[in-house]
Amino acid sequence: MASANAYKLRCSIPGHEMDVRGLASAVFPDGAFVSVSRDRTGRVWVPNSSPDNGFTEMHSLSGHSNFVSCVCIITPSETYPRGLIATGGNDNNICVFTLDQSQPLFTLTGHKSTVCTLSSGKFGTLLSGSWDTTAKVWLNEKCMMTLQGHTAAVWAVVILPEQGLMLSGSADKTIKLWKAGRCEKTYEGHEDCVRGLAVISNTEFFSCSNDTSIRRWLVTGECVQVYYSHTNYIYSLAVFPNSQDFISTGEDRTLRIWRQGECTQTIRLPAQSVWCCCVLPNGDIAIGASDGIIRVFTPVEDRMASPEDLQAFEDELSKTTIDPKTGDLGDIKIEDLPGREHLNEPGNRDGQTRLIKDGQKVEAYQWSVSDDRWMKIGDVVGGSNQQTSKSVVYEGKEYDYVFTIDVNEGGPSMKLPYNLSEDPWLTAHNFLQKNDLSPMFLDQVANFIIENTKGHVVGPAPPAGGDPFTGGARYIPGASDDRPGFGGDPFTGSGRYIPGSGPTPSAPAGVADPFTGGGAYSSAAFRQTATNIYFPKTDGVTFEQANSSQIMAKIKELNGDAPQEHRLTEELLESLERLLVSVSEPNSSKSPPTIQEINLLWKAAHWPEEIVFPVLDIMRLAVRHPQVNESLCGESEGVQLCNHLLSLMRPEGRPANQMLALRTLCNCFGGRHGRALLMAQRETVLSRAADLTGVCNKNIHIALATLVLNYAGCLHSQPDLEAKAQCLSVASRALETVQDKEAVFRLLVALGTTVASDQTAQDLARSLGVNSQISKYSAVSDPSKVAECCKLVLKELQ
Repeated sequence: MASANAYKLRCSIPGHEMDVRGLASAVFPDGAFVSVSRDRTGRVWVPNSSPDNGFTEMHSLSGHSNFVSCVCIITPSETYPRGLIATGGNDNNICVFTLDQSQPLFTLTGHKSTVCTLSSGKFGTLLSGSWDTTAKVWLNEKCMMTLQGHTAAVWAVVILPEQGLMLSGSADKTIKLWKAGRCEKTYEGHEDCVRGLAVISNTEFFSCSNDTSIRRWLVTGECVQVYYSHTNYIYSLAVFPNSQDFISTGEDRTLRIWRQGECTQTIRLPAQSVWCCCVLPNGDIAIGASDGIIRVFTPVEDRMASPEDLQAFEDELSKTTIDPKTGDLGDIKIEDLPGREHLNEPGNRDGQTRLIKDGQKVEAYQWSVSDDRWMKIGDVVGGSNQQTSKSVVYEGKEYDYVFTIDVNEGGPSMKLPYNLSEDPWLTAHNFLQKNDLSPMFLDQVANFIIENTKGHVVGPAPPAGGDPFTGGARYIPGASDDRPGFGGDPFTGSGRYIPGSGPTPSAPAGVADPFTGGGAYSSAAFRQTATNIYFPKTDGVTFEQANSSQIMAKIKELNGDAPQEHRLTEELLESLERLLVSVSEPNSSKSPPTIQEINLLWKAAHWPEEIVFPVLDIMRLAVRHPQVNESLCGESEGVQLCNHLLSLMRPEGRPANQMLALRTLCNCFGGRHGRALLMAQRETVLSRAADLTGVCNKNIHIALATLVLNYAGCLHSQPDLEAKAQCLSVASRALETVQDKEAVFRLLVALGTTVASDQTAQDLARSLGVNSQISKYSAVSDPSKVAECCKLVLKELQ
């Protein structure tokens, strides 16, 4: 039962190096709990018998390659009588541990983005929710079903006591009830992301949201009560064993304790984001926060911290800094605030805040009913968004400005102090490093500083544009490297065959619209008319360029060194050459390829990997031809072709083969059978292609981006959310590593094509953080098409 006594600090546990994002009470040992953190670890804590009533780390859990976001305990079974620990992470995986091992017992894979919530049910069932907009049901190491229906990230899931009923809460502001994998009901009422769910009984549950409210629902659909007290995002909920009283934590730096429907105690924390909470079996409360510290609070006097530790906690709290927009402080006018004498008047309720003026400083105090006094909870350092006083003290130093920066949707605010004498770019760089944020935000943060300090940067006008894919009159992907003499024969000086190379086309005098073939396109005209010539791009982009004589010369050269069983006779070489000639111009009046020639190509494509690349180049050209496309991409042969190309795309494979296999897949989209094949094999193909984002090769990146673009084009008019989610996920993952501007451009076109005129896809992209990820490309001046396309994508996502 929830005690009527006020909660006070029991202990602080500084075990993690970064934000503590999840907590769960363990079945064994008695009183133990598990924490997970952005430091990529989980930790098992057991109560110790020392006088400080603290906890000892039993062991650390490792297995994730990225931040760990959530944790739950899987119900004990005959096989695992102490239960299992499940953790979800930003690596898209779920790791499952026994209570006494630091490495996973097994790993569950299947989600396409961050796993941010977990819940366990009877018989070992595990329910997971992800930024990929789905929830998944797992049993015995297998995914039993995928729950699809939300249009944005699934932030919260819970399994109800009644068998088969599950709940999911989403950034699309709704909660859904699922039974047997089917959505039975949608609950609407929250005005922002649903962040947490907690079971009250078979028939009732709580939800919390970024809209600062907590709601109590009947499973039948009625919202029976709304609770208000928090002043910012609410991240987590936990219910006491009496199934009525509960606790909540959020972005307003508080833990709030609710009894009989009223907030009876507010505990402020010296950390901005209080991410998670759990109720321990003895009624104590554990909370995890953005400062990496776990704090345990107790209503039992014998377990409370020593007077010295309680005073140290209060002192730490009093030294924190507060931005008014994160608390119920209102607009601040220093001249209207009362002085310290205002603290002689008692407060009206627990947690009430009061601002007082001390010279030119503003201090915040909170009323404590249990202590019958005002406690200092921090110094107020900003206005509603920023502070423009010339002497803002932050972390002991004076600054001209202290900004509040919101980097991630639904994430914590961060403080950015700045002096006008500083370089905004260096300040932005240092801010990102300090807060462990991606360098991709550099432009965004620096421009924010410049804009909000009345600074400005005037960039050069973008040059008049050409075809946004190549700068030429038509799309030619295989332009040669621009280094002088690249590809020249070192002995004769003449050209040699290099896969993916070719003559650089000269730019025409008048550049045609790349998608319609209409009038000349210019950057200036684009800005005046705001015409979107980039997306949606629904016709496939293919790799056309080739030098047939060089390809055949290389095949004949390598044929001489080929193993006997693979070597081609002169007659077969001539047959292969005829095929190459006939497919070089697939719509010409030349004789079409024969079945024998197509079979020969398929056989030659199985040459050893070190010599197969020129054959792949022929295949890349051949699949554009209608007859070859039908023959190689048909129902029975198509899967074999797909599997063969995917085997050549292994991350440890040869770059030339990887690139040409990707280009072949892209060119398959040029025919009806190829499109049908690749749509049927989408999940496997895009998953393997995504593994090549880490290969440092611009030609591979361009081919990968083109593949994603072609899939986006085929999916544009289809309501397939899972497929679009995969396109968005792969494009987003590629943009983390791709540097080549052409590849970046094609990925932007793919993103634009995916979200164009599709509200659901737009919501999904927003929930994945695509806006902040691509915003830096809006400042790219060369080529101008990158910035122009980026701005159009951002406009779609507004």
